Amino acid sequence: MSARMRPTVQDAATARQVLLDGLEHDVGIVEILNRLAPLHPRNDTFPGEVLTHLAAEALAWAAVDRAHPIELAGFRERFLPDCEVTGRDRRKLQFAVLAAAAWHGGVEVDLLDEVAWWRTDDFWRYAAYAAVAYIRMAADRAGVPEPEVCRGLAPTHDG
Repeated sequence: MSARMRPTVQDAATARQVLLDGLEHDVGIVEILNRLAPLHPRNDTFPGEVLTHLAAEALAWAAVDRAHPIELAGFRERFLPDCEVTGRDRRKLQFAVLAAAAWHGGVEVDLLDEVAWWRTDDFWRYAAYAAVAYIRMAADRAGVPEPEVCRGLAPTHDG
């Protein structure tokens, strides 16, 4: 994708596929981020919104709702043990995790308003972490391997 062009529907599909294929084939988070990086235009939330929507879809796949909630205490340690997140970055991850939950619940999150104060160009990374964590949670909750969740999410293209 050219840095001057706006992301396309195909770019969104590619971002989804990069993350899902990476998890399906047991690629590490750092490598998944390296594969997503060329899709990220400077000073843009893309592909963060696509990945946050993917995380929301993982919540739907896992049938998370008010009657069947998930516990966020210890969530990062349990589902992102391979991801070192400290200090202010924990708040960024928390925002991405909660934004996905909000979208799952039907609330459109104002990403630009939130991430503008971050003064960094890294929302897309935290959205990727949230998607990975929610997919891992979905697999754990259903008692199935992560690739099964990835295959279940692959046909959906509403990012």
